Amino acid sequence: MTIDWHPLREALSACRRADLPVPVWWRDDDAIEPTPQLDQLAQLSETVGVLVHLAVIPEPATRTLADTLPKCFVPVVHGWSHTDHSGGVGKKNEFQTPRPSAVAEAAQGLDRMTALFGGRARPMFVPPWNRINETVTEALAGAGYTTLSTFGPRTAQLATEGVRQINTHIDPIFWKGTRDLVDPDHLILQTAAHLNARCRGDEDAAEPLGLLTHHLVHTPAIWSFVEGFTHEMMLGGATPWALENEE
Repeated sequence: MTIDWHPLREALSACRRADLPVPVWWRDDDAIEPTPQLDQLAQLSETVGVLVHLAVIPEPATRTLADTLPKCFVPVVHGWSHTDHSGGVGKKNEFQTPRPSAVAEAAQGLDRMTALFGGRARPMFVPPWNRINETVTEALAGAGYTTLSTFGPRTAQLATEGVRQINTHIDPIFWKGTRDLVDPDHLILQTAAHLNARCRGDEDAAEPLGLLTHHLVHTPAIWSFVEGFTHEMMLGGATPWALENEE
């Protein structure tokens, strides 16, 4: 697969000329237990030199995962059980459709992760399917969370009082189609558009630009693109951002 990285390189060059830092972070969702795919993710993380914020599903997560998790991973909280509570109305979600136990389950998620990973677990809440309602959001600080992560450019630095918003922006999986790699040209132009918008002041340049992956369903093409993408970002002057370095 031949990929034209020039639009991304040009956008990164424009950021350098503007003396605009490009913090980059990486989030990977749906970990439960050790798998060959998780091993491959760890190898890639170490190769490109970017830590992976591993969104672990607390309720089914195994002790073996906690005991064997490589240091290249930063464990964060991926909801509670990754159960769809939409009832077939609207899009899938675990914490968007109002329900009485949602706030308690969000709190349980951090408690469970702390029990498994100790101090390695970071107080970032990642709602499954990147969807969350206002009631749960407003309860996060009281449950011990400092950060909320969904998808798309943030509109404010704080999701609610005491909880900052750090989102992801680039997802290489064609979820509504082949479930293989999105057209690489589209992904590159999308990333370049985010960077150019930051240069213009149309997007929050202080928010780390987030790559979102799902290691369990990656095809060879997705693995290849992610490696090339992270390599290009680092060569272009982006700097890795990690939640653990700011807590």
